[in-house]
Amino acid sequence: MRIGTDGIIAVVGAGTMGAGIALVAAQAGHAVRVIDTQDAALDRGRQSVAKSLASLVKRGTVDEAGAAAIAGRIGWSTDIGDAAPAALAIEAIVERMDVKIGLFEALARHVAPGAILASNTSSLSIEAMAAAVPGAERFAGLHFFNPVPAMKLVELIPSSRTAPAVIDDLEALMRAWRKLPVRVRDVPGFIVNRVARPYYAEGFAALGEGIDPATIDQALESAGGFRMGPLTLADLIGHDVNYTVACQVFDGYAGKTRFRPQPSQQALHDAGQLGRKTGRGVYDYGAELPAPPFAAPAAAPRRIEAGTDAGDLEALVALAEAAGAAVARSADLAPGLLRIDGRLLATGDGRRLADRADVDMLLDAARDYAATPTLIVTARDAAALTLAAGFAGLIDKRVLALPDRPGQIVLRTLAQLANAGFDALDDDVADAAGIDTAMRYGANHPQGPIEWAERFGTARLAAVLATIAAATGDPIYAPSPSIAVPEPA
Repeated sequence: MRIGTDGIIAVVGAGTMGAGIALVAAQAGHAVRVIDTQDAALDRGRQSVAKSLASLVKRGTVDEAGAAAIAGRIGWSTDIGDAAPAALAIEAIVERMDVKIGLFEALARHVAPGAILASNTSSLSIEAMAAAVPGAERFAGLHFFNPVPAMKLVELIPSSRTAPAVIDDLEALMRAWRKLPVRVRDVPGFIVNRVARPYYAEGFAALGEGIDPATIDQALESAGGFRMGPLTLADLIGHDVNYTVACQVFDGYAGKTRFRPQPSQQALHDAGQLGRKTGRGVYDYGAELPAPPFAAPAAAPRRIEAGTDAGDLEALVALAEAAGAAVARSADLAPGLLRIDGRLLATGDGRRLADRADVDMLLDAARDYAATPTLIVTARDAAALTLAAGFAGLIDKRVLALPDRPGQIVLRTLAQLANAGFDALDDDVADAAGIDTAMRYGANHPQGPIEWAERFGTARLAAVLATIAAATGDPIYAPSPSIAVPEPA
């Protein structure tokens, strides 16, 4: 690796991302020069670093002397000429191609011919940028995630002109910075901002159908296992940013249906209701946030029956038995079915409840039925919902009622995330391990989408997606070619 700890790092842009990159580089032992055209921006960046270091001291990660040493390795300047001795110069400025190109033209006049130039762009084409960057063989994308000190993933994006040794050097450097680098082909959205689109899209699609937002978020947090529901997360990111990325990915793929932005999010964006930053988005942050409308508690069922193999529901059967219920095994019940006081509960397979005359309750997917505190249920009537709530109470869980829709909400979201993951694999964006790593460490998903699909079963996944596509009439759900089940010979 050409960039040792004695290599100077220049970071252009003192905003949140630039200050975070500077801090990580300084923690790794580098002298860092942060450059911005505005003194006020430099002051904010300096304060951001100081706040982060104070937090590290408070947690005992570093002592006062160590924090002072890290801060002392970072210099702040308005003069781009101060980038001259840098072994690596990283831009972290506004997402505008013309502005970034102008910066790299200026950097190329100051830094040594062997210095590496890198863009922290999250959405712009590295190939298009490289065409205008002097010395394109030393230029690449180096995409960090916010907050940089906490997020481990870094996407490494070469152009067709990038020297392989440059990517090797950057990969080694990122590992030295205790990051997880993943090599990515230059496509719109790279991995994370491409593959994560369905998480937001499915949340806003359900919202557009009139489904309660707290129900959507709770379903995906509890049964889906995500740290934050899609609507709450989009409010946190800001709809100006999140919706713009959705549009950029959609436009970057020439309007490919899979990446279609959602009208319900566009309405918030256009109304200036951008989320937490404006005080209102999906939720009103000037008022008490709504609680999920859980079904009322109910008495435990009198009789529970399961098949000899309850399939996905074995975890719930085990919980019921541990709670003292005698679960009868009935050979006439297929896997994935429970009979609760004479009425049938099934795990969803993409079909609507209205299209399944054989059952009375549909249970949405969960990453782990034993661990989820909430069961997401579509019920045929109030009596069936009461039975589901009684069963849930028996095993110390609660029920959220979901309107009847193809794929419900958790299954549909997990399936579509997997669809996007296999699309990326088909397009050679990265390998399966890279895609899963990127989604775990760049989007904070609990599991990679391809890993989930393989556990769920790819043939089963293809059937679910085909069912949702047929039921909705929407080709956005058509299975990716690599997971489609071939026609019988």
